[in-house]
Amino acid sequence: MNASTDKILYLLKTHGPQSAAALGDQLQMTSMGARQHLIALEAEGWVGFSDEARGRGRPMRLWHLTDQAWQRFPDTHSELTLQLIDDVQQLFGEEGMEQLIARREQQMLGRYRAELTQTELEGKLASLKALRSREGYMADMRQEEDGSWLWWESHCPICAAARACRGFCRSELAMFRQLLAPAEVEREQYLLDGDRRCLYRIRP
Repeated sequence: MNASTDKILYLLKTHGPQSAAALGDQLQMTSMGARQHLIALEAEGWVGFSDEARGRGRPMRLWHLTDQAWQRFPDTHSELTLQLIDDVQQLFGEEGMEQLIARREQQMLGRYRAELTQTELEGKLASLKALRSREGYMADMRQEEDGSWLWWESHCPICAAARACRGFCRSELAMFRQLLAPAEVEREQYLLDGDRRCLYRIRP
């Protein structure tokens, strides 16, 4: 792969299905140039497409990642993590698993609080975005007209662990609420429920 095709996969991962024209705009190339890259990626099994009806005009072709492409974004040490989770559950039961999750939450909370020194919500979110992105979560955010914030993570580097034990996801939501208090944090989209990302709404 070259830099352009890598960028296309990243854009489809972080922004969801898109047309060749939209991808071309972001890559500063023509829609034809983007389409040529997409056709090559399709031949290799990285992308697919669906045609979406738009009124009476021609349907719009939207390109999306295949399952093969999703695996390109790593779930760090997934096999070892799953084995360790199974061992903890076998040896110590669900109570032991909950203690492990709680310990991880407190460790992350302490580390994040040391870096989120701002008093303003926007500053806290900006620092949290940098932290989570460095950890592989592909975090981003946007303020809405009503003053609330949308916060999303397009990748989960611990997805295998989260699928095996959703307590990790529950713990991370609890951690966000503690870090961003008194703001309210609610999860509106959930990767493990079939959404393409985890999306949170944060109300000051």
